[in-house]
Amino acid sequence: MTQDGDLDALVRQRIRSLRTARGWSLDDLATRSYLSPSTLSRIETGHRRIALDQLAPIARALDTSLDQLVESGRDEDVVIRPHRNSRGGVTTWLLSREGAGKTVAKLRLTRPVPTELRVHPGRDWFTVLSGSVVLRLATRTITVRTGEAAEFSTMVPHAFGANGEPAEILCILDHDGGRAHLA
Repeated sequence: MTQDGDLDALVRQRIRSLRTARGWSLDDLATRSYLSPSTLSRIETGHRRIALDQLAPIARALDTSLDQLVESGRDEDVVIRPHRNSRGGVTTWLLSREGAGKTVAKLRLTRPVPTELRVHPGRDWFTVLSGSVVLRLATRTITVRTGEAAEFSTMVPHAFGANGEPAEILCILDHDGGRAHLA
């Protein structure tokens, strides 16, 4: 099979897998994508070529992007080898690849919560792996302990730091959060 044939088969498998994972029949996907069930069946089974004007509504109906639906299946290296970056009482290990849309990072906090609160567009989410974290949101001060998580709009003035002893957190930051906190 050619590389194009391999990708074609992978796209067909993704469509069927995403459809069945949602518990949808071909009729359900047809209703959502405005394509006929027979067209979708022939696409999934390889009895019909997949056209771009069909892929876009299928991707939209399956709540995925066209890019994700047709991306190459080759993941030569699935292991991420994070590099340690320390500065100002925060050690960071990036756990996501560049361009992933969201940034996942592990942080070790040794600094207390900074007095200067910052704002930026987006949302932040973190869970405390060990220790506890002081989160300041405008005038509120919240202690987030091991096993707990926090999620908040970053348009609220905010800062966070260790609560007396070092703490480790796992963060998921949107594009703006990644730029603001890890730059």
